[in-house]
Amino acid sequence: MLKITSKQNAQLKQWRKLATTKGRKQSGQYMIEGIHLIEEALQSGAKIKYLIYSEHYLAKNEPFKMKHSAEEVLLADNCLAELSQTETTQGIFAIIEMRSKPTAITKEFKRILLVDAVQDPGNLGTLIRTADAANYDAIILGTGTVDVYNDKVIRSTQGSLWHLPIIQADLNEWIPQAQQQGTTVLATALHQTAIDYRQVEVKEATAVAILVGNEGQGVNQSLIELADQSIYIPMPGQAESLNVGVAGAILMFKFVNE
Repeated sequence: MLKITSKQNAQLKQWRKLATTKGRKQSGQYMIEGIHLIEEALQSGAKIKYLIYSEHYLAKNEPFKMKHSAEEVLLADNCLAELSQTETTQGIFAIIEMRSKPTAITKEFKRILLVDAVQDPGNLGTLIRTADAANYDAIILGTGTVDVYNDKVIRSTQGSLWHLPIIQADLNEWIPQAQQQGTTVLATALHQTAIDYRQVEVKEATAVAILVGNEGQGVNQSLIELADQSIYIPMPGQAESLNVGVAGAILMFKFVNE
């Protein structure tokens, strides 16, 4: 097992860069932290390149027995803070290679979530986890959306990150492509042509894409104009709006993928 004892170690410095979007894009890798997430990643077949155990972790736990091909690394406790992104670390990390993404909408995608410029990591993680729970086939992240490999996004997905394709793309291109495949695109909006989402009826065989937008501005107007229909969620109470994660959950389970 490789052992790292110095904060100046070149490999450790490379891993530290994975805390940034730029570092992740340059390396094609991202890092996860904690027992539960690593177990989920292993079970889901994520391509783990390194499993990093701290001395702190191995003092209380055995190395993972689950079958894997990752190189195992022992990290001295004096280097632990260089990698940890949590307040109370469990002292175990994994470096994972980003998987290749589909390059086109396929007819097999019957339920799709489209995300326009959602910026809060917790909101995006909630949307991904809900899409997984509702058995959606894919998630398309549009321009301005927080990086899916952000540590807070990954942790809030609770492992759902590895259960369905998540694609980063230009929604101005993807919406027409989906429509050409027969997908009905429903955009969340509050303007006069929007209808109550409960009034939308789709045939069981019809593919549906739900489009949700930025926490403050909602869905970009140009994308609303591309959609087949604008929909809204009635709110009989006094709140002005719903959190995008909550709104997305209501709509995804309306058009759940049975």
